[in-house]
Amino acid sequence: MAGRWIELLVTYDSLEAEMIKDLLESGGIRAEIRSAKVTPYPVNVGKMGEVKVLVKEEDWDAAEEMLQDRRDAPGDMERDDGIQPE
Repeated sequence: MAGRWIELLVTYDSLEAEMIKDLLESGGIRAEIRSAKVTPYPVNVGKMGEVKVLVKEEDWDAAEEMLQDRRDAPGDMERDDGIQPE
């Protein structure tokens, strides 16, 4: 079935999910975020804490490659303030 949304990754951090969504969309890949979290009650236990990033089935390979390229990119840990992580 073309055009259906499928799971690209699962995280427990809403900010991380938003950043990944922004990265994908900057590359022309539509993305959605789904979560069972209820804002007044921030639960991070099991399935209730999952935040899923979804992409269209036909975009999954390109999205996975984009994330892998980002993970492998040199300089991920470089800071602009001159301080290096330990």
